Amino acid sequence: MPRIGPLELAIILLIVVLVFGVGKLPELGSALGRGIRDFRKALSGEDEQRNQTNA
Repeated sequence: MPRIGPLELAIILLIVVLVFGVGKLPELGSALGRGIRDFRKALSGEDEQRNQTNA
């Protein structure tokens, strides 16, 4: 499986900036952060619920 190096990351970042624009990047970052946070909360809530059921 090929690894993503610094050049590939720079190209991906350039494409994202071209597609969304510089002004939209903070909104995209915060939305991504919220999504990851909600996903982690859902996973931990599911684990807690499973532990209570087994106890």
